Amino acid sequence: MERMKLPPRGPMELPLSMLEVGCAGRFELLTCPEQPDGDTFPLSTLPHGLPPYALDLASELERRFLASPEWLPLHSFERAHRVWPREKDIWSLLETAPTPVHSTLQTERDPTTGQILAFREAPLDNMGLSAKNSLSFQRAPGPPAQALRGSSTNYPFWPGGMDEPSMEQISAKGHLEEDIDFERDLLTVPPGWKKGVEFKPQVLQASPGLLPLSGLLGALDSFELGGSSEEEEEEKRKTKAKGPGGKEGDTPPAPTPAVKRADSLGEGSFGVPGEGIALDAEPSNQPLCPPQEVTHGPPPPTQAMPPQPPKEQWAIPVDISSPVDDFYKRIPDPAFRWPFEPDVFQKQAILHLEKHDSVFVAAHTSAGKTVVAEYAIALTQKHMTRTIYTSPIKALSNQKFRDFKNTFGDVGLLTGDVQLHPDASCLIMTTEILRSMLYNGSDVIRDLEWVIFDEVHYINDAERGVVWEEVLIMLPEHVNIILLSATVPNTLEFADWIGRIKRKRIYVISTLRRPVPLEHHLYTGNSHKTQHELFLLLDARGTFLTKGYYAAVEAKKERSSKHAQTFGAKQPTHMGTGPGQEKGVWLSLMDALRKRDQLPVVAFTFSRARCDDNASALTTLDLTTSAEKSQVHLFFQKCLSRLKGSDRQLPQVLHMVDLLKRGIGVHHSGILPILKEVVEMLFSKGLVKILFATETFAMGVNMPARTVVFDSIRKHDGSSFRDLLPGEYIQMAGRAGRRGLDTTGMVIVLCKTRVPEMADLHRMMLGKPTQLQSQFRLTYTMILNLLRVEALRVEDMMKRSFSEFPSRKDSQAHEHTIAQLSRRLAAMEEVDTSGQLSDLPEYGRAVQELQETRRMIQRRVAESASGLKALAPGRVVIVNNPAHRNALGVILQVSSDTANRMFTTLVLCEKTPEGRTPGGDTGGGSPTPEVPFPDDLLLNKLFLPEGPCGHTVEQLGPCDLAAITGKTLRVNAERILEDVKKRQMPRFKRPPPAPRLCRRAQELLRLAEGAPGGLPRLDPVGTLQLKELAVAEGAMRLRRLEEALARLPVRPAARCVFSPPCPPQYLRLAERLRLRAELEHLRFLLSDQSLLLLPEYQQRVEVSRTRGGAVQLAGRVACEISNHELLLTELVFDNLLTELRPEESVALLSCLVCQTKDQAEPQVPSVLRKGMERIRAVAERIALLQRECGLRESVEDFVAQYNFGLVEVVYEWARGMPFAEIARLTEVQEGIIVRCIQRLDETCRDVRNAARVIGEPTLHAKMEQASNLIKRDIVFAASLYTQ
Repeated sequence: MERMKLPPRGPMELPLSMLEVGCAGRFELLTCPEQPDGDTFPLSTLPHGLPPYALDLASELERRFLASPEWLPLHSFERAHRVWPREKDIWSLLETAPTPVHSTLQTERDPTTGQILAFREAPLDNMGLSAKNSLSFQRAPGPPAQALRGSSTNYPFWPGGMDEPSMEQISAKGHLEEDIDFERDLLTVPPGWKKGVEFKPQVLQASPGLLPLSGLLGALDSFELGGSSEEEEEEKRKTKAKGPGGKEGDTPPAPTPAVKRADSLGEGSFGVPGEGIALDAEPSNQPLCPPQEVTHGPPPPTQAMPPQPPKEQWAIPVDISSPVDDFYKRIPDPAFRWPFEPDVFQKQAILHLEKHDSVFVAAHTSAGKTVVAEYAIALTQKHMTRTIYTSPIKALSNQKFRDFKNTFGDVGLLTGDVQLHPDASCLIMTTEILRSMLYNGSDVIRDLEWVIFDEVHYINDAERGVVWEEVLIMLPEHVNIILLSATVPNTLEFADWIGRIKRKRIYVISTLRRPVPLEHHLYTGNSHKTQHELFLLLDARGTFLTKGYYAAVEAKKERSSKHAQTFGAKQPTHMGTGPGQEKGVWLSLMDALRKRDQLPVVAFTFSRARCDDNASALTTLDLTTSAEKSQVHLFFQKCLSRLKGSDRQLPQVLHMVDLLKRGIGVHHSGILPILKEVVEMLFSKGLVKILFATETFAMGVNMPARTVVFDSIRKHDGSSFRDLLPGEYIQMAGRAGRRGLDTTGMVIVLCKTRVPEMADLHRMMLGKPTQLQSQFRLTYTMILNLLRVEALRVEDMMKRSFSEFPSRKDSQAHEHTIAQLSRRLAAMEEVDTSGQLSDLPEYGRAVQELQETRRMIQRRVAESASGLKALAPGRVVIVNNPAHRNALGVILQVSSDTANRMFTTLVLCEKTPEGRTPGGDTGGGSPTPEVPFPDDLLLNKLFLPEGPCGHTVEQLGPCDLAAITGKTLRVNAERILEDVKKRQMPRFKRPPPAPRLCRRAQELLRLAEGAPGGLPRLDPVGTLQLKELAVAEGAMRLRRLEEALARLPVRPAARCVFSPPCPPQYLRLAERLRLRAELEHLRFLLSDQSLLLLPEYQQRVEVSRTRGGAVQLAGRVACEISNHELLLTELVFDNLLTELRPEESVALLSCLVCQTKDQAEPQVPSVLRKGMERIRAVAERIALLQRECGLRESVEDFVAQYNFGLVEVVYEWARGMPFAEIARLTEVQEGIIVRCIQRLDETCRDVRNAARVIGEPTLHAKMEQASNLIKRDIVFAASLYTQ
């Protein structure tokens, strides 16, 4: 039967039904056809429909008051103005917040059935804690509005690794606290009462025949339940019989002494007698040593010193040379999987992340450090905790946000002007924002598991490197750290510093080689013969090929003039290249690279102007196909679609479109941010074939190329031109070579004018990268944020800085040595100073001061240029050390090691009976110490041998030279040293010394014999012209001491040194003085006074106190400001900004963020000109105050940092002028202008917060309006990475 074809149904014939779904009253439209049995789809979910429901309050208000015109008629105000009379409640003014409950109820359950048996009351600790009074994590969370960034009034959380305050510090009274005796000053009977409370302990009388419980418990403390068993006795006998052969020690373990309860947190229990260990408690199984045996005097000469404490190792290097075969056995269910197999160093890092360890990954560029960060983010999502990923620059934060967002989804971004998904498990931010969150006590820190520091080598940045150190110091204890860095030579030292300040081990993982090796070439390109030729200088195995260098030199010499026909880099440097020659070199290079299939290329050029010129000059170069041109056009139009029409026609935008269509890109700070992002995205897609970029493109941007070209190897670092450092060169050259695509990466150095020196190229390519160095400095923000919290001290922050690490890393050893020296000093016998020895202490102190002063002067002389000139070979010196007493010597050789300068010296001494040159234990004096007499100290009595004259050649330090005489001898130092070296051979020891050695020794002997009163000495200040204050003061002190010693023999009351009992007493006194000096030195090293920045800290605190105080209102205002705190605080309190209009205020504030130089005076109204003068006057006043307080920064430098070059630009922008016209007002590039205005918005926010603190609504409103005026159009266009 054929199927009948019916015409389609009309619109009125279609089935239509409404279905009410859910409890919110939502309807759905149904078009199901009628069933064959006639039933239709139900019209409701219940037989009689859904129950009635009430609208939520917001919907009701919206419907009744906003969506109904009848409810609020335009001309009827009866229902528009409603006033509810206020009811007075006076008693409400007396209400106070309820006291927190100090106890809670806890249940007691049956452990087997879980049945509740009883309830008991349990006390609650840490009640009443809040973010305003506590650093503990036990405090209650703050308001939700402050959960993310915190508040400047919040206390930070207690930094990890920092010692909590001791009981002495807690109990220390402030200047406003009274000294109350809690034993006698407290009242027991309230006024007006007859009886009170008796607080005296009551003695309970026990009933006859009953033992008190306290007595039984006290007896049990020292009660021994019988002797030891036979097995225990047998085990003790075996342990004693083992003797030295036992494990881990030579003697059986000593019994643990009973530990007293410490009365304060400061009393230690570290085994120091008298400091927490009770020595009067008798152990159970060992007899107490007699008192005379428990002494800690100086050890006998044959006894070794007590062992030093084991050195703490906080940086643990991880071996990555062998594969991790059991990786998936140890981690059967990884938190994250990649489409590729991780490398060995990545697997090792992942294993330690699974153990919750902190790691420092120092890997080569493009090795895959991001894999470690990705696994940490995956772990936090698995653990339901949070991760913070910090980057040094905002552009890198935006790129990482896009990458991690595509991978994990739950990712947020926090920058100065953008806040996206703040509740995400992974937050990406700049390091400055994390520092602010730590200081402001953000509640995000509570859930934090990892903090990832990317590009850690950025800590070397002079301006912002201090931020990394502050964040690392302030991180709480529970937060683990992941450090990602390029290869640096001192990774272990840096990791050891972090481990010490955080008291946790840091596992260091470093890669051995690049995943894609590099080949470094030279390109001359100045002739038809060599325009396609590259000269290999450094191959993939790291071998420096001099053959390639010489070939490049020869190629460069072909077209040189006759004056340039010399070798290599000795050519004259005046041969410059014009624009035409520059264009020719680049065209030849690009043609050669295109034929070799070496595109894309990143051309690093260390000048923004040269980047633009090189790109603009390549007008004839076209590297893209028609299909690629279409892709570039569509992508560019899509990215710029959100801009207004005039912004799309900016000259820079039009010029960039033309370049990108031909495969050429430009990337530097002068380019508009949105254009830089377009260039980066097109480069990552392979549509940009050559990119002219500055050094910032190599900072963390994961966009490798096949080839990297260096336009020059010299750059301007802000003060002068210099060659690239090895670390800078490696960072940029590392962009060559795409992993998985290229077998090797090509690096090319252009030789446009001349071939660089071979030594410079070798040092740049094969030298060690720059070490991680501390850039820690004190800022007013740091000082004020720490001073507002009493428990935190700025001194503790300085102690834990990387700059103080070399002097603080041995603190534990210093404390151990102090304890030993203290015991030795306490056990020494007292010095007899009675009778004729009454002046012995004074004499001993004078001798010690004279010797220390003389050593200090000699060290300074050896460090100075004039001193080294005087200490040339042939100079006669006076040697005074344990082996020689005032012996003459002549210098033969001076070492080149500036840190440990040594002088090879021929010294006069006694001749040994065997005729051999004496060793170090004989010479001009006895090997045992003697009492120094005044003539010996004054260097008037020179050493004369008692028998035949001998000599020795020794290595002496500056402190071994007591004085530099005015005499010189003519010596052939090389021949003498050859003879000495020859006599060290066994077969040449017996023959007599060379005649020239004997002659020089005889000359020294004649000088000593001819000067019974000593030889004339060189004055370090007068003769050597040392102008240092310490040397001048030391010379005056030395002269005064020598004059006092010269008068000593004629003083009848000061002849202790000539008394018979003097020698033993003096030696005892000298030893005591030496121990005390060493103790004082070690205590000084551990004290705050040894901090390098302590004087500057005191000076900055004095400046803050003078300008309003750290704890007063001005200090509170300054805490709200991140940069230029003093100037902005003064401007706020002087009402300078309140008197101006918003556009004028924001224009003047641009001086704080403008980074341009050599700008002409802007054409601005008189109001702004007066404001500029007032700001300069305030800055000069602050600078003068800093100079009065001792800071070194000059007034001119302080005032010059405030640049008014963009005041006119910002003023017109705030008034609404289009950006195209703004760009014509100044020669500053568009990208610099955008960056300045973006930073200016952050400054407006700081001033707005400061106005809120002081209660200035007018200024608050003006800063809000000023911020809205500048936040528009292309300047604040959203980042493409966040879309």
